Amino acid sequence: MSNIVPVDQIQTMATAVAKSGLFGVKTPDQAMALMLIAQAEGNHPAIAARDYHVIQGRPALKADAMLARFQQAGGKVNWDTYTDTEVKATFSHPSGGSITLSWTIDQARKIGIAGKDNWKNYPRAMLRARVISEGIRTVYPGCVVGVYTPEEVQDFDHKPRVEKDVTPPAPADPMADLKSDIINVDPNSGEITITPPAEEPWELFIPGKESMVFYSKEKYVEGLMELAGKVAKSKMNTESKNEKIKALKDANLKQFQRMGLIESVEISKQIAMKISIGDDSEKKEELNG
Repeated sequence: MSNIVPVDQIQTMATAVAKSGLFGVKTPDQAMALMLIAQAEGNHPAIAARDYHVIQGRPALKADAMLARFQQAGGKVNWDTYTDTEVKATFSHPSGGSITLSWTIDQARKIGIAGKDNWKNYPRAMLRARVISEGIRTVYPGCVVGVYTPEEVQDFDHKPRVEKDVTPPAPADPMADLKSDIINVDPNSGEITITPPAEEPWELFIPGKESMVFYSKEKYVEGLMELAGKVAKSKMNTESKNEKIKALKDANLKQFQRMGLIESVEISKQIAMKISIGDDSEKKEELNG
């Protein structure tokens, strides 16, 4: 059964989820975004309601779902300490090594989040979620790129108290916005032209091969999609294709983060569709042959 669901069907499901009021989803648009994320990750869109919450308008991957993905990807976790004052665990993965880390109530107090209701009522669960998120991001971030746990998102609005600075503001620098630009003056006409600084290059990392450098995001995406297309048209089986695509996306994790969640999800969706179309074409060739 394919996990690729037509957009009109996703919209119908998103409307139903929003009307139910479950999982913190308040609008069809929020539900639609979560379902597109799930589909881009290779899951059925309905999985989004099971694995995600929307907290303060942000998609949040539940700690249990995050841990399940990590373990499905070959990761292991051993719980060393599990109390209301400290949770400590060791995370390991063949591609990322291992690390032992802990979260304590004292840490939560120092950063000013221990006074919240969830921390007061469920300290062990909150500490566990923090350990899971930090451990997995450190050892194998590929399975949780761009998302946080609901417990983390709930703490995003915390603003530590700071002393008010009464120092008068410095005079505005009229050239401040031009400091990073290149200013050229024509010696004959005196005409001034301003050239924006060149965009940081986009490097396309290819596992096992030399990387490719592009000087615009658009060209980088074209190169990425071309590689995905070659994988999709190859004679490899579906499992091998998915492994190749996963390795490609993991290698380009920083570039996906640079593009932002919405754009990276859309690109992942397009790649998934290429693989699906390639598989369908291969099956037709087998039948015709």
